Amino acid sequence: MTPKRFTRPVQVIVGLGFAHEVSSVMDAYQLLDEWVGFRSPTHAATLALFRSALADDEDAETARLAFEAFARSQGILAAEEIESSGGAAEEWMTAYDRRSEVVVDG
Repeated sequence: MTPKRFTRPVQVIVGLGFAHEVSSVMDAYQLLDEWVGFRSPTHAATLALFRSALADDEDAETARLAFEAFARSQGILAAEEIESSGGAAEEWMTAYDRRSEVVVDG
């Protein structure tokens, strides 16, 4: 079975606040299936849509849009989380990426 890839990945916040790229129907389905948050009717409907997408009854783009909407409703859509931090998260990530440039005098 060929994995159904999204036209563009969806970045979500998982675990202890780490960004995770979801790039296929199977990736999103696994995240939804392992969801430890409140299993609302929205969650159930999104999970059902992904089961349909895995069975080729729904296309990957429809599934991606549904997953993005679910992530937004749960406050885990990464782009929105970074924006709502007032830039602090982005500044920290930039500083973290530059950590190898720091030279320690000793």
